[in-house]
Amino acid sequence: MRNAGEAKVTYKRVMLKISGEALMGDQGYGLHPPTVQRIAEEVKSVHDLGVEICMVIGGGNIFRGLAGAAQGMERTTADYMGMLATVMNALGMQAALESLGVFTRVISAIPMDQVCEPYIRRRAVRHLEKKRVVIFAAGTGNPYFTTDTAATLRANEMACEAIFKGTKVDGVYDKDPKKHADAKRYDTVTFDEVLQKHLGVMDASAIALARDNDLPIIVFSLDEPGGFRGILAGEGTYTRVQG
Repeated sequence: MRNAGEAKVTYKRVMLKISGEALMGDQGYGLHPPTVQRIAEEVKSVHDLGVEICMVIGGGNIFRGLAGAAQGMERTTADYMGMLATVMNALGMQAALESLGVFTRVISAIPMDQVCEPYIRRRAVRHLEKKRVVIFAAGTGNPYFTTDTAATLRANEMACEAIFKGTKVDGVYDKDPKKHADAKRYDTVTFDEVLQKHLGVMDASAIALARDNDLPIIVFSLDEPGGFRGILAGEGTYTRVQG
């Protein structure tokens, strides 16, 4: 059992990946300010441990590229619209974090200089070294790639020690625990098992990228108050996806 002091050493730099839907609260669309604020407070509590944090937030609460493409829109256009949605979420999270006194930078893979910085790897690393939270927006800047893949790519580029995937459930299960009472949670699972069993942790390209670079993914519940900090302190329930 690690204590909070040792957590600083165990994970010096991490990537937090959350879905856009996590920001909706009980609404069916958009941003729910109290929910955004609650997640920002979780991030601040980990930041206060001395951990360097980058974030990637999905855009599904505003627009999902695949859904747009399914309704007849050209996939490339739909994906770019989804990327722009992630910028809106990133700016909302930046505002919430800065209201708590946490210096935050939004860095977009699609240049839009009036609202955020363009992606320059060395500059992003420098922000982390200065203990700023860095939110990577607009995915990879390319269509056909999800924000899961973007999170894994940026985590590797930033030399993060783990990806923390915040979800609605407290880990990876063999089937949907909300539909099946006998669903079993894995304490640890390999990347290959995730791919073979279609466990739905992240999309296949993100899992393969994490596997090839030996980057563990820790799946935990974002709805559990104090969950993010607790796991860094060696407590709580989660699943570790590793090689």
